[in-house]
Amino acid sequence: MYNFSIPMALMDYVPVLFFGAAAVILLRDLHGQARAGAYALLAAGMINVFAAGFLKATWKLLYAAGVCDFAALNALFLPLQSLGFLLAGAGLIGVVAGMRRSAALAVAPPVFGGSMVFILMMVAGLGAVCACLSVLAARLKKRRIIVFFALSFFASLCMGYMSSRDSTSALVNWIEQGINCVGQGLLLGGVLALHKAGLADMQAK
Repeated sequence: MYNFSIPMALMDYVPVLFFGAAAVILLRDLHGQARAGAYALLAAGMINVFAAGFLKATWKLLYAAGVCDFAALNALFLPLQSLGFLLAGAGLIGVVAGMRRSAALAVAPPVFGGSMVFILMMVAGLGAVCACLSVLAARLKKRRIIVFFALSFFASLCMGYMSSRDSTSALVNWIEQGINCVGQGLLLGGVLALHKAGLADMQAK
């Protein structure tokens, strides 16, 4: 049994909305600049990550409200989000490097039974996303923005650690949500700072 409350479940939507806003701003700024393949990877990855978070928050809300335990929504979270970050990371690498054939990176990963491969995919993909956004910040001569992405990545690593704790505990879930809100808020703040610095007008090199 999970110790979820409705306010806790609703709070789960906050970092999802933060990430969604950051994704929309980033995709709008990069539209027309990135190669088609790299942009498609980035968009697909961002959609996957958003969908993973939204579905898990919905599962938690349904559970907390006593409607049902739609376990499939929770089970989708790790593979959907890890693949999403991997695709987004590959896409941003293609954007930053100006690659024409980034779509070749969008190959279906082999199927594994364990969760470690998904965790490695998530860390690698998220690390690539934050690193590439930091490169874009450096190109815009706004190095201070890099701090946002570094701290956001660190918060995500903390989330990974917290997910290994007792997921049925209300306290653990509140701590997880707090860390996730901070991490996604930092990501949104960094993307907004890139937007204000003129990311939409910067030509991909």
